[in-house]
Amino acid sequence: MADRQAEAPESTAVRVALWRALHVQADAAPHVFVDEVGLRLVGPDDGWRSRPDMDPRGTSPFRASIVARARFIEDLLVERAAQGLGQYVILGAGLDTFAQRRPEVGGGLRVFEVDQPGPQAWKGARLVELGYGVPDWLRLVPVDLEAGGDWLKQLSVAGFSDRRPALVASTGVAMYLSKEATAATLRQSAGLAPGSTFAMTFLLPPELLDEADRAGLQTSKQGAQASGTPFVSFYTPDEMVALAREAGFTDVRHVPGALLAERYFSGRTDGLRPSSGEDILVATT
Repeated sequence: MADRQAEAPESTAVRVALWRALHVQADAAPHVFVDEVGLRLVGPDDGWRSRPDMDPRGTSPFRASIVARARFIEDLLVERAAQGLGQYVILGAGLDTFAQRRPEVGGGLRVFEVDQPGPQAWKGARLVELGYGVPDWLRLVPVDLEAGGDWLKQLSVAGFSDRRPALVASTGVAMYLSKEATAATLRQSAGLAPGSTFAMTFLLPPELLDEADRAGLQTSKQGAQASGTPFVSFYTPDEMVALAREAGFTDVRHVPGALLAERYFSGRTDGLRPSSGEDILVATT
C-alpha cells in the first residue's frame, strides 16, 4: 500500500482554497461560489491576504476562473444527481470541500476523493481535527495519479460500482499530467457505466488566449515551475474533443471559458470576469 504519512497539501491546492475564500471576502455579492471551508482547512496566519498572490485586484481574473469552474461542476453534479446519478468521483481532489459544504446533496451520493496519499492523509486528519469528520458516504482514495496509479482499481476497493453511472470530475489537473496520462484517464472513464459523465478543465496554448491574459499565464507557469509542479500539457479545444472521441466517448461537448463568464458574471458592475485560457470538456458515455 502507498505510504499514507501525512504531508502538507501542495501550494497550488492551498492557493485555490484561499482564492475561493477571497472571492467571498473581497468580491461584491452576488458570489458565484461560496466556500470558506477551504480557508479553515488551510489555517493560514492572519496576514494571508497580504500574500502577493492574494492581491484582490491583480488576481481577480484567476480567482474568477477558479470559482466559475467550481460552480459549473457543482451545477452539473446537482443536475445529474436529480436524474438519479449516485456516484461522484473527484480526481485530484486537493482541498475540495463539496462534502463539507453540501451534505444535503452529498449524503444522497457516494463521493470519492482521489488524491496523492500524503496530502490526502493530511486532509483527513484536518477534517477530524476541525470537527467535520469523514462521513460514511465520503471515501478518501489515495492514488498517485502522476505516477500512473490505477485509480479505477482503488475506487473499486473503496466501494465504487462500475455498474452504476457516475460523474467523474477533474479540475486544475490536466496541465500537470502528460498527454498520455490524460488520454489513459479518458479511456478508463469512457468504460464506465452508461450514463456516466467525465468533466475536466484544460489549459489552452498561449496563442489562443486573449492578449491581455498571456502575461498572467506566463506568470502562472513560472510560479508552478518554481513550486516543483510545472505545467506540462496544453490543448486546443479540437485536440481535447478528438482525444475524448478516440477514448470512446460519443457525446462530447466543449465548454469555453467565455460561456462561464456569460453564465455566472453577466450584469456585474465590479468588472469581475474570468481570464481566458481554461476551458472545460464534458463527455458522457
